[in-house]
Amino acid sequence: MRLLTTVLCTTVLAGATLSAQMPARPASPPGSAEIEVGGKWETEKAPNGRERQVYKGGKWVTLSYGRPLKRGRELFGTGDAYATKLNAGAPVWRAGADVSTRLKTEAPLVIGGKTLAPGEYTMFVDLKPGNWTLIVSTHKAQEKYDPNNKEAIWGAYGYDAKNDVARVTAKPVALTNGVETLSITFNDLRDESATLNVAWEKVRVPVTISVDVKSVLVPQIEATMASGGEKLPYFNAAMYYFENNIDLNKALAWMDAGIAANPAAFYMVYRKALIQEKMGDKAGAIATAKLSIEGANKADGAVKEEYIALNEALIARLK
Repeated sequence: MRLLTTVLCTTVLAGATLSAQMPARPASPPGSAEIEVGGKWETEKAPNGRERQVYKGGKWVTLSYGRPLKRGRELFGTGDAYATKLNAGAPVWRAGADVSTRLKTEAPLVIGGKTLAPGEYTMFVDLKPGNWTLIVSTHKAQEKYDPNNKEAIWGAYGYDAKNDVARVTAKPVALTNGVETLSITFNDLRDESATLNVAWEKVRVPVTISVDVKSVLVPQIEATMASGGEKLPYFNAAMYYFENNIDLNKALAWMDAGIAANPAAFYMVYRKALIQEKMGDKAGAIATAKLSIEGANKADGAVKEEYIALNEALIARLK
């Protein structure tokens, strides 16, 4: 019995010592949300010789924040007391806990109609019943609270609207099931946009953010076309510039290069005519469309009829 008691005491003491040595867990664990945008999927060979899909040229958008837990609290309140507990004396909510929520982007973003250059920002929320306003600011964030640091702020204390670079108001959406731990995520990712969702308790607030894809892709296209490679994507580059009204002279030059490499591509010749039309060169566009018809007449089937009709329609509207 004495031996059993000794063993139990030793086990309890060892456990207590181990607990004392373990670092305390933060009350609000760190969280993050990430998306990669502006890239493209390419096929390449893996070391084992098999083909694999690789996403290349993407730019990262990362949001870092503290994730407070509800723990049975009344979070938002009502009326004049709405959000006073969350703000805790600050003019706005830090959209998280502890360190200010930070938004870091490698790509130009459009939020609330404002374009944000690549860089790091802080994010806050002005909480009002029925309307939340997401705020992106140039305030710098203190990593640890320092009352003597006047160049950065802790949480939302010291927030000043003069540093705002974007504001967008959204209506909270009621959730059926409660969210215990604050969750900020990127969802509904498309080629040029995504939804930033802030969810906590039984509320979700969606905010649309857009990626300035042109600012990402144009430097990539320019670098590729200037690389002097053997098989440059003349057609794709020309069409992107044409469709996005970027530099029609370059679009025309690249399309000419694509046609020179593939003289039988009457579909390229038709697109050249479209570029000339957009540039205001009616005579040139008509002459090019006739060349495309000549090429289409050497083809067979539906594609022949399609391009003859397309070119004839182009000529008709230019006369």
